[in-house]
Amino acid sequence: MPYRGVDQIERCIVSKRERASYPKGYWTIWTTVALDLIGFGIVVPILGRYAERFGASGLTVGFLFASFSLAQFLCAPLLGRLSDRIGRKPVIVISLLGTAVGSFVTGAAGVLWLLFLGRVIDGGSGASLAVAQAAVGDMAEPADRPRLMGLLGAAFGVGFVLGPALGGLAALGGPHVPFFLAGALALINAVAAIVRVPETKRPGVRSARRGGRARALSPVLRRLALVGFITTVAFTAFESTFALLGDRRFGLTEASAAAVFLGVGLVLVGVQGGMYGRLVAKHGVHVLYVAGVALLVAGLAFTSVATVWPVLIGALFLLSVGQGLASPSITSLVTEYAPDEHRGEALGYQQSSAAVGRIVGPPVAGWMFDHVGIWSPYAAASALCGVAVVLLVGWRMHHPVTAPAA
Repeated sequence: MPYRGVDQIERCIVSKRERASYPKGYWTIWTTVALDLIGFGIVVPILGRYAERFGASGLTVGFLFASFSLAQFLCAPLLGRLSDRIGRKPVIVISLLGTAVGSFVTGAAGVLWLLFLGRVIDGGSGASLAVAQAAVGDMAEPADRPRLMGLLGAAFGVGFVLGPALGGLAALGGPHVPFFLAGALALINAVAAIVRVPETKRPGVRSARRGGRARALSPVLRRLALVGFITTVAFTAFESTFALLGDRRFGLTEASAAAVFLGVGLVLVGVQGGMYGRLVAKHGVHVLYVAGVALLVAGLAFTSVATVWPVLIGALFLLSVGQGLASPSITSLVTEYAPDEHRGEALGYQQSSAAVGRIVGPPVAGWMFDHVGIWSPYAAASALCGVAVVLLVGWRMHHPVTAPAA
């Protein structure tokens, strides 16, 4: 069973004694997120090459990635707000069922427009992660949230470890098979979530209708949304075009590109599952966020010039560590500064701002790949992350923000 396999990974990350110290229901939510991201990891490394079978250019591949994110941009805040009203569990289940339908449509596509339809359905239901993060915020004490968010972020690594491996193996059975596999996993996950996932939203915490958006989006949260948008544009430039770069410079196939993402996932698991909690205790989440974005600058810059394997491996390592630090840090900061009654909505808006980045990033990166040069998407992404570092330092976001300022 998929849940049993993910449970084994969970046991590798923390001991049985450590698991007992976590809030009740935390590891059930972690497993749900991990399995969801395994399905995501199956799809992302091979989607570009899959679309090329339908005659898609680099620009069209970028628009394909963007269609997923456009639907997510429109729906994530609504689903986050809905979770503030009716609870986290039903929204997680709805999202997983939508992911299953979208994956099945993508796998069954025989023409390009059906491929776009499947990605739109999948993106429109893709709020399960933000709602799961809100659930962790509900159950965790403020001092424990960065550590728990870091471990939840390790589920991304699990997705990139198991997802590409499963996708590469499934691709041997035909180009459509990985998408059917992702849909089956999402369907199983939805059924298991109905049985296993606890409801974490306390009945006494209600989302007020009047002025809710203003309270959910304070100045600090708006700044985090802007920086999250910038870094997402940069990272999706890597995600959406790396399979094409790997093919042109290193002769990577769909299966071998998936193996590279497997390595990225292993680093993410090591950073978020093993190192992140100790680093937060020593340096603080604000410092780690700035450091993570700075590592993205270096990793993307080296990727742009990599023509031999040692340089590429070093670049991907820096990129993976940077993402491993930055991703849980921004989630922890949003959870810290969002009002309890609007936590789901605030995280939904953060996910929405990232979705805008995924709308803008892939088409621009694809166009640059086609018309400027193979190196250009990564050089531009590195420069964008440099701008993000300047903004964070200029806003003094590498220091804790006082309550009145927030």
